[in-house]
Formats: sequence, structure tokens, C-alpha cells
Amino acid sequence: MLYPPLDAFADKAESRYALVVATAKRARQVMNGARRLVETKSDKPVTIAMEEILAGKVTFEQPRAGMK
Repeated sequence: MLYPPLDAFADKAESRYALVVATAKRARQVMNGARRLVETKSDKPVTIAMEEILAGKVTFEQPRAGMK
């Protein structure tokens, strides 16, 4: 079971691609020693990054339409 569920991110990102890119970037920062922005029981960087995005502690720009 995926936690947090992807349905919870419906209002955080316009596309799954943007969400995946933002999560991956933040997870790399956590792996490299960045301070955690939320209290969590998980030690997995991807889960920590997702929880931070869900809590609104990490924001990201949405890609513009038509940009290549």
C-alpha cells in the first residue's frame, strides 16, 4: 500500500509528472543530509519528500503548457 496515497495530491500538482519530479528532487536532498521539514515515522527519503509536499512545506513550479 502506498502511503501517502496519490489521491491526496490531487490539489498539489496539475500532473503526475510534476509531482514525481518534485518528489525525486526533494528525496535526493533528504538523502544528501537536508533537514526534514515534517515529523514522520518513515526513514525512506521518497516517503519523507511526499509527506513534506502534502503538508505544504515543499512547493514547486508547474511546467507551462506548450513548453518544450
